Amino acid sequence: MSDDELSEMGPVDYLILEFPGNRMTGEGLPLLLELVERRIIRVLDLSFVRKDEDGSVRALKITDMDGDGKLDLAVFEGANSGLLGQDDLQEAAAVLEPGNSAGVIVYENVWAAPLAVALRRSGARMVANGRIPAEDLLAALDAAEAGSLS
Repeated sequence: MSDDELSEMGPVDYLILEFPGNRMTGEGLPLLLELVERRIIRVLDLSFVRKDEDGSVRALKITDMDGDGKLDLAVFEGANSGLLGQDDLQEAAAVLEPGNSAGVIVYENVWAAPLAVALRRSGARMVANGRIPAEDLLAALDAAEAGSLS
């Protein structure tokens, strides 16, 4: 990827999605595909790992997630930017419970690219970012509501 291409990119995030008992149903796949088709995100890397009961970790090649005989993930076969290395997959597996597997996805927020480019041109730089888990948001809203009832 050239410097010009990088300067035109939106923010890049990653997710590690744990599947208890290695049950990957593919239920979320159509929604992921829709995000890509609508140019909201661009998948840069998509990998899968499994953490066995003995703690050993191995990469998985999964293409038919729902067992219907169709290659569900074939559209992402080229999603290998090189950002994810074996050490990253080992680190991702470290947060998994034994006997579970995970999908590791690195994606560009294409929707935010124009804003990011304009901010970079103006000299702005991101100094912090984060994400609030939905459970924490709900708990905070519940606490605020309970406080307003007192």
